[in-house]
Formats: sequence, structure tokens, C-alpha cells
Amino acid sequence: MTKTPDLARNQRVTGAERDKLGSELLKRYQKGASIREICADTGYSIGRVRRLLVDAGVEFRGRGGTHGRARKKAD
Repeated sequence: MTKTPDLARNQRVTGAERDKLGSELLKRYQKGASIREICADTGYSIGRVRRLLVDAGVEFRGRGGTHGRARKKAD
């Protein structure tokens, strides 16, 4: 994977650099990395990663977990 640039908390990324960064994050996501894993790898916030993925044209996967349903009790 390509090294992503270190960005300060409110540092803006624009133009070709933003497109390149978004496509790199999209590749990671499409290979199975979760948004949280991408955040941990890059140091970016969840909001930043989601915005970059949306701008790159992502089709988000469904969420994991129980989706609020009660868990089955073991017998």
C-alpha cells in the first residue's frame, strides 16, 4: 500500500492530491479494510476517511454486528 501523507487535524487537501488520496483509501476499503482500520493506519478521523471515500465514489458495505437485534442466548 502507498504511504498516505501525515495531515494536521484541520489541514485541507485539495485538487489532484485529494483525488489521489481518495483513490488510495478506496483501494484499501475495496480490499476489505474497515473504515476504522483505515483510520488506525493513517491517523485520519472517521469523518475525514468517510468524506474522502464518498468523494472517490465508494459504495459502502453493510455494517457488521447485530444491528440492534437481541442476541441469541446459549442453551
